[in-house]
Amino acid sequence: MFELTSQLIEELQQFDTPTVCNALEIVAPKRRGYGFTTKPLVCTRPELKPMVGIARTATMRAAHPSDLRGAAARELSDGYYAYIDEGQKPSIIVIQDLDDERGYGSWWGEVNSNIHSGFGCLGVITDGSVRDLPDIADGFQMMADRVGPSHAFVHIVDYSRPVTVAGMRVAHGDLIHSDQHGAVVIPHDVADKIKAAAEEIGRREQVIISAAQAPGFNMNKLREAQGEAAEIH
Repeated sequence: MFELTSQLIEELQQFDTPTVCNALEIVAPKRRGYGFTTKPLVCTRPELKPMVGIARTATMRAAHPSDLRGAAARELSDGYYAYIDEGQKPSIIVIQDLDDERGYGSWWGEVNSNIHSGFGCLGVITDGSVRDLPDIADGFQMMADRVGPSHAFVHIVDYSRPVTVAGMRVAHGDLIHSDQHGAVVIPHDVADKIKAAAEEIGRREQVIISAAQAPGFNMNKLREAQGEAAEIH
């Protein structure tokens, strides 16, 4: 079973999400074309460190009231929150908005951010909306399709099943890396290889960047730098 250690979290937080995507092209080349967000998301707190956590998944609606009432609605709500509190932490909730008009109402505001943060959740990635921005729990990150004012008839539909948010397919238990650029799923079997691959990429890029910033840079200098970078391992 995959274990997200504090050491691995620290390693992955050294890099932004684009760098992690670059590293995955080396350690998991078949993943180059998928496994990351492909549609824009609003990052409410770009100053925070990248999120590195285990996915909890759910779906929601807000445009119309839930079909469930009374005890059935309470049972679903209780089951959802119990699910968020279970398993490995820190977690990241990835929640898909099923409404035709996504973002009609928000599940995310002052109350739910504090509940989820208390359960060890670092933040949310959603194609729905978020609100209450000044009152969100300390350190809680929100990546959303938009910011909106109302929760409307918001309710959870299901949880723990695979979801697709902003073009990224996510299953319960996936390892997620996310920052202001978006998010990516890191396969468990290559998570410990990201750091070395990212550092190698950094060394190669620095050769080219240094050449480009030096006086007298021209096409010949670029070719020389590219050749030197290609020899770095």
